[in-house]
Amino acid sequence: MDIQKKQDRIVREFKLLGDWQERYKYIIKLGDKLEPLTEDEKIDENLVRGCQSQVWLTSDLDDGKVKFRADSDAAITKGLVALMIRFYSGEEPDTILETEPEFLDRIGMKEHLSPTRSNGLVSMIKQMKIYAMAYKTKLQQLKG
Repeated sequence: MDIQKKQDRIVREFKLLGDWQERYKYIIKLGDKLEPLTEDEKIDENLVRGCQSQVWLTSDLDDGKVKFRADSDAAITKGLVALMIRFYSGEEPDTILETEPEFLDRIGMKEHLSPTRSNGLVSMIKQMKIYAMAYKTKLQQLKG
């Protein structure tokens, strides 16, 4: 599925949920479905800077596509990172770098997050783009 279709699907799902209490429950459920990181992965190097809660984010490059994994010690934050993983994971580095998560504005997410959570979400997105840039550089070097 292309990334624009992912955005549209997420918007449709959130519109079906109605009020923000239901939406928060859905976000928490997304976080519950994340495969937890191992203790070896919950290291300082994988911590997302700028998040009030602890969020660990790691990635791999698999067949030219970035695969993200993450964990958090806070339910809503874990759900937010799960949502971003659902959006960006499995995409090529260029796609991640070129695509902003417009769905966040379209569903009204930013108006419903506290300033600290909103900053944390921006930090998660920034870290995902940093990984994508590193993989893009690595792929360019391999091509020589």
